[in-house]
Amino acid sequence: MMSTNQAPFLLSEQIAFPHPKHALAEPDGLLAIGGALTPDWLLTAYANGIFPWFNDDTDIICWWSPGERGVLRPGGMHVSRSLRKRIRNAGFAVTFDKDFAGVIEHCRLTRLRATDSNTNTATGTWITPAMQRAYNELHSLGVAHSVEVWQDSKLVGGLYGLSLGKMFFGESMFALQPDASKIAFFNLQQCLTDWSFTLIDCQMMNPHLQSLGVSPMPRGEFLQLLYANRSAPTLRGSWQAKTMQGCTEAGTTPYA
Repeated sequence: MMSTNQAPFLLSEQIAFPHPKHALAEPDGLLAIGGALTPDWLLTAYANGIFPWFNDDTDIICWWSPGERGVLRPGGMHVSRSLRKRIRNAGFAVTFDKDFAGVIEHCRLTRLRATDSNTNTATGTWITPAMQRAYNELHSLGVAHSVEVWQDSKLVGGLYGLSLGKMFFGESMFALQPDASKIAFFNLQQCLTDWSFTLIDCQMMNPHLQSLGVSPMPRGEFLQLLYANRSAPTLRGSWQAKTMQGCTEAGTTPYA
């Protein structure tokens, strides 16, 4: 259990976060505890470079703003020759916002089944029932979006996140077939390029994201871009119809 006794406690009745510069160095990025998982709380958090992350609905909500963010400029994804071949020839279909609830559930189950390579024990998931309800509500409000990858009419990969202004805040991805999550990410960043988005926030760096071209950005630089983004209009509502108009090299079969 992580130590949270140095982080300020937030009352659920008043939506207010400390400035991210006050986040702890250990554990890296822990900013505050408490609050609530309502749309107003979540949208305020993301607009200030903060996201929730905790292990169980019986635990207190923890809010984070790490010292470094994993980010990608749309269009800057590293696409290997083998991945490009799978994008073109593997028979996948890609949709946006067709099955948000299915994507978040698969992300939850994938992480629930994951094991620690060192201890061979289950690692669990931060996608708790309360988190699922919260992000499904954000999807109904037109600010949370999903990318789905289909094979033979079965959902085999995808990702979800939030869109505010011209920035996309990725939350999680999953793959039931090789490269399916990479194909979802590829199509997302291609469409975001066409829509003049400026940045994809992947929150925490890891080797998988690094292999896709995601790079670390200091919190201060990330916050400057985030604050400038507040004046940009948010592309609300379902992205399903918009993506059917086509995106640059939006691989696989035509959007369903």
